[in-house]
Amino acid sequence: MSGYRLTTVETVREEGSWAFTAREGDADREVFLVPCADEPDGGTAEDGSDAGQPVRAWINRCTHEDQRLYREGVGAVTRDGSVVCPKHGSAFDTCEGSCDNGEAAGTTLRAIDIEVRDGAVFLTDDDLAYLSEGLPDDDGDDDAGPSSSSHLTF
Repeated sequence: MSGYRLTTVETVREEGSWAFTAREGDADREVFLVPCADEPDGGTAEDGSDAGQPVRAWINRCTHEDQRLYREGVGAVTRDGSVVCPKHGSAFDTCEGSCDNGEAAGTTLRAIDIEVRDGAVFLTDDDLAYLSEGLPDDDGDDDAGPSSSSHLTF
């Protein structure tokens, strides 16, 4: 068992989401964690799947447009077990990453491999190397928030 210790399940639950930056090849990737299951320490379901995983990690981009789902100072907006895109309102299941509504319907967020051990969350994705907690300095694309065409309000 290896991996970089990111945070705790408790922190993700208390904050509602948690983000970090990692390196993949020559590019930096933004990743966010969101609560999924209610189990305190995750574990493995009877069928061998990780259905009991208490948090999930996703690349911080909507599949419809290059839009952040997690923003500094706001976090990831979640509602009824979904992460909601602030631009078009597409809702991605927090546990599966799939979307069945809005502009991103039929797509799935890119998952990042993590593991929960004794309440701590570890980055175990072989393609990513941890760089820092939080998002990199903003390049200006999301400073004022997205210009929304969604009927949803937050």
